[in-house]
Amino acid sequence: MMTSIERVDAVLAGRRPDRPPFSFWHHFAPDQVAGEAAVKAHLEHANRYGLDFLKVMNDNPYPHPARIERIEDLGGLARLRGQEEGFGEQLALLASLKASTRGSLYLVTTIFNAWAVLRQLIRPPATHQPPNLDHAADDAPSQWIKQAYRSQPRVVLAALETIADNLGRFAAQCLRAGADGIFLSCRDDWLDESGDAGTGNLYATLVAPTDLAILRGAADGKFNILHVCGRPRRLEAFMQYPVSAINWADRAAGPGLATAPRRAHGAQPVLCGGVDNLATLPNGQAADVAREVADAIRQVAEEGDSTKSCSPLARRAGRTGDRGLIITPGCTYDSQRVPPENLHALAEAVRGATVSR
Repeated sequence: MMTSIERVDAVLAGRRPDRPPFSFWHHFAPDQVAGEAAVKAHLEHANRYGLDFLKVMNDNPYPHPARIERIEDLGGLARLRGQEEGFGEQLALLASLKASTRGSLYLVTTIFNAWAVLRQLIRPPATHQPPNLDHAADDAPSQWIKQAYRSQPRVVLAALETIADNLGRFAAQCLRAGADGIFLSCRDDWLDESGDAGTGNLYATLVAPTDLAILRGAADGKFNILHVCGRPRRLEAFMQYPVSAINWADRAAGPGLATAPRRAHGAQPVLCGGVDNLATLPNGQAADVAREVADAIRQVAEEGDSTKSCSPLARRAGRTGDRGLIITPGCTYDSQRVPPENLHALAEAVRGATVSR
């Protein structure tokens, strides 16, 4: 039987593991985001369910002294070293978790992208809940940023670049502190790409470069995951990002695992998903969770079989070979609503599974 590290390594290398790796995550209580309470909460979560990797939650605030209310406030965003208060609490958490786990499983630390951080500086989150998939383009902080970009594009661009550069340095510090990679969270349905006057394809021109700047800071990570929150509009473009794996709400938002776009060239990113965090986990029964696990494994196995018979041209384009699978929910789940029995059912279903190639 493989260890958790061996299992993840096998999937990342395109080899067959003894079974799919799995993990799942939720936001901890406000008094468990830093310090010993955060260490204890993460370890108890990982040990209770036997996770194959630990997504280290990061609800520590971005180091900026004041809320952004006017366009002029964007000029106050300063260059950071990546160790300041807020960053520092997460670095301490990672160091403690690394010492406690002794390398028995990978630690992947959460970093929200520059657009998401700027949103939080405009409107700090009151609570952390699973994402609302509806009416994302009406998101008030994102509307503020888009309006500011229409009037002063260079100011907004400079602000996002400053945040991204700081997050890139923070990502590098996270790796030094003990993280094995980052879990970069982005969301493109906040930006109305279907015809938002004055912005055009704003994500591609403005946000994607800042995502890549953060990933450059994490380039030494063994296990970088891209999380596409909400309803992905440009999943094919996200598949091209230089990450080991990609996670999105394949059940709640689509597309499904079997119909996900592929990377144009090179090794395919491992797919992370298969379980509905918004419906099945909180509202379903254990058998429903187990069925989603089995179906996810089937989808990826069949998708892999179909690519083996693709044309020589497609093979030369890098569209051949299986994509590995890590069983996860599509995003965070609500720990107040999801019964532990469903989480145990997920873990048991994966442990009883095999991987066919």
